Amino acid sequence: MDLFALDEELALWEAELPFAEDERRLKLLSRLAWHLRQRDGVRSAQLVAEATPLAHLLPAAERRVLAARWELVKAENCWLAGELDAAIAIAERAMLEFARHNDRLGAADTHSLLAWVAVDRGDSAGCDNELALAIADARASGDAMRIDVFESLAALFSVFRNAPAANERWSKRFAIDLASRHPVVAGSISDYLGTAAFQAAEFGRAIRHLIAAFEAALVSGQVRRAVILATNIGNAFTRLNAHDAALEWMQRGLELARPTGWPMCIGLSQMQSAETLRHLGQRPAAKALLRDALQMLAPLSGSRAFVMALEYQGDLALDLGDNEAALASFRELELRGHALAQSDFHSCARRGQAHALAGLGRMEEAQAAAMSALALARELNDPFSQIAALRVLADIHAGNAMSVLQYLREALMIAATIDGYIVPGELLDAVAREYAAVGDFARAYEFSLQANAARDRSNSQEATNRAIAMQVQHQTERDRQLAAAEAQRAEVLAQTSATLSHLSAIGQEITAQLDASAVFRALDRHVHGLLDSTHFSIFLLETDGDFLHCAFGVEMGLPLPPTRIALSDPQFNTARCVRERDEILIEIEDKSDTPNLIPGTLPTLTLLFAPLMIGERVLGVMTVQSMLPRAYGERERLIFRTLCAYGAIALDNAAAQAQLLEKNLELERAYKALEEVSLTDQLTGLRNRRFFLQHVESDVALSLRGYDGPASEADAVADRDLVFYMVDLDHFKEVNDRHGHAAGDSVLVQMKDRLREVFRESDYLVRWGGEEFLVLARATGRSGAHVVAERIRQAVSSREFLLPDGTRLARTCSIGFACYPFLPSHPRLMSWSQVVELADLGLYISKHSGRDAWTAVHATEATQPEELFPRLVHQLGQCIERGEARIVTSLGERTIITQ
Repeated sequence: MDLFALDEELALWEAELPFAEDERRLKLLSRLAWHLRQRDGVRSAQLVAEATPLAHLLPAAERRVLAARWELVKAENCWLAGELDAAIAIAERAMLEFARHNDRLGAADTHSLLAWVAVDRGDSAGCDNELALAIADARASGDAMRIDVFESLAALFSVFRNAPAANERWSKRFAIDLASRHPVVAGSISDYLGTAAFQAAEFGRAIRHLIAAFEAALVSGQVRRAVILATNIGNAFTRLNAHDAALEWMQRGLELARPTGWPMCIGLSQMQSAETLRHLGQRPAAKALLRDALQMLAPLSGSRAFVMALEYQGDLALDLGDNEAALASFRELELRGHALAQSDFHSCARRGQAHALAGLGRMEEAQAAAMSALALARELNDPFSQIAALRVLADIHAGNAMSVLQYLREALMIAATIDGYIVPGELLDAVAREYAAVGDFARAYEFSLQANAARDRSNSQEATNRAIAMQVQHQTERDRQLAAAEAQRAEVLAQTSATLSHLSAIGQEITAQLDASAVFRALDRHVHGLLDSTHFSIFLLETDGDFLHCAFGVEMGLPLPPTRIALSDPQFNTARCVRERDEILIEIEDKSDTPNLIPGTLPTLTLLFAPLMIGERVLGVMTVQSMLPRAYGERERLIFRTLCAYGAIALDNAAAQAQLLEKNLELERAYKALEEVSLTDQLTGLRNRRFFLQHVESDVALSLRGYDGPASEADAVADRDLVFYMVDLDHFKEVNDRHGHAAGDSVLVQMKDRLREVFRESDYLVRWGGEEFLVLARATGRSGAHVVAERIRQAVSSREFLLPDGTRLARTCSIGFACYPFLPSHPRLMSWSQVVELADLGLYISKHSGRDAWTAVHATEATQPEELFPRLVHQLGQCIERGEARIVTSLGERTIITQ
């Protein structure tokens, strides 16, 4: 039996199944159950239940091997559910059977599963050992697919321990034409190649390989791997600062993870989404989502995923200013990284400790830790970690502009080597500040423009639209696949006998129920239809595992009274059935001799008890009883066992559905919160650049509509003009340097309040970055724009800011503004973004000509309007260099006026 099969192969087997009989049907049922183990665990279990009565058609040895393969399906379900000890126990039982019958393929698959379990337990040596055994068994069987898949897994896991050594060993082995390989093999190799590229910070190449691996995992039923790959792709986009694309992939991972309930998949999706939120500055939402992820991953605390969550937790603590908590997280990260023997955690652990130590004022220790982090990153040829370490070193040397510039310039040089990497706006802002500190204002302005451009690329409207389109396309495709799967499930056909055919239909009806009471009613109806049953009841095990209670009971058409039985009670067959996990048949010749009779029930003569089990887990017991002697022969017992199997699946599904609905609600709330907070600045509560980019186009279109109307509407045009104000607090860095970041945050919040005093509710107030604000006045008009600018200036300079320690601090602001359309006679001459750039240049003129001022940029009629924007930019650049405060410059018939 192949390790994995493609969707198209499953479709062929499904089409053949209705016409297959006897041994051929048994083999098709077993093959489908094996290959649906991750695609649809419920259906996989149903197929095993349907196949079990047909196993007698095989010779004894084949029957035992097939039963071991079914056990392996159970073991994989336990592994996916995070029940690692149970997975190991079941897999080892299967392994004994495979070894007894010299089934090397079965042994190879078992070793592969045990390797994955070892990964989730953080047992790197155990993983290596199991994979080596899996490869040896695959070679002994001559199975080329398994050899390639298992060896590519070994290569992938070795990347985390030592990427250069792994690439030296495996790169030649997998330097092959993937297009000619089986999709499963090509996908597995692409996973290794993508992971190796990610560790080398070649994120563009990593994304290409990981997407190929993701698509292969989907079509071959590797759902867990697909979820992990989706989150890894999102993580790669996050590293490139392409946050919209990252969010799209995180959402795709969440959509795949939600229906499974698997802790690794859900925890990973939550964790990576939290990291993307952190990069977007949405710290409270990131903290809540990361807390949920750590709780979800708690049963897998030895895994790489849990250790990654510690890294993210440390970085979030740094962002929140909790240096003690950050230091504790990064120290635990270093310990667990050593335990996993995975080198990529070592550098980030040292870097995080350095950052936290610096925040605690322990500068010598911070310097040593940062240099160690940089050395480790260079040793591993990890440019991303080198950049992070250099930025920490720059922070440690704050106040020494030349040293800081040295570290930051080196970081920029390394960043330039990373394909597709968008240098973060805050890094470019830091470089601009340091150049300004040394008096190089031209370079400072250049890097400030680059910072704005970087932020635009990271959060562009085009990227957002593309992410939404991809999400809709993906959801449509998933809906199509689900509809096809439901259609396949509906194709339940005859069994080898009329009874089995009837039971198959009954099973589908019962397992389709997702409410426990509906399951009880369906079972009651069919038990009475197929068996002589005076009494029918279902007892379920309570949460504490010490008692059973009667969840459903009917005798002679009347409900039974509530009953609760201790599991340890030796008097009751229901408790004994659960304890022994085996069927019990009691046949009584004399009604007066009915033992262990439940009070209030009739003295039946034939009593049949069977446990309700999912794998090795007992849910409860089902009992049917008759007033007739010897009422249940082999046929009736087979029917009852089958109904119990379906009932157990349905009741487990109902319980899982209730839990899943709650989890889905939590995930949905988290995603909606993620969407909302991604549009809001955390500190001030103002909308952010991303919100502005999503809404500005509609206002621009409304403004232009007046210019396209008849001349009679000319008076209304001015009311539709837009005014873009760029506002920046003067000498804000001094606030942070002298009074601390808490004081700076307080000033920014008060600045927001003063801007709200000036503008209407309908105007957009946006925190553009740092101490810079953008305001889009939607109904101010160009004639009154300067009045508003003066009101802004006075609102800031007329009263002092109150710091948290009670200190009062006077501050001023600088303002630049421009109107849209810029030239009313040519309303489409410039885009709104060009007008914003002109307003920004006006702000710089205010800054460089003494501050506490506003600068308006506008123009009269132009003889050559198509050349207006570049000439304006050139002219204003000269104004900045000269530091002029008031300029009137003629450009043909055009005039630039600044105040």
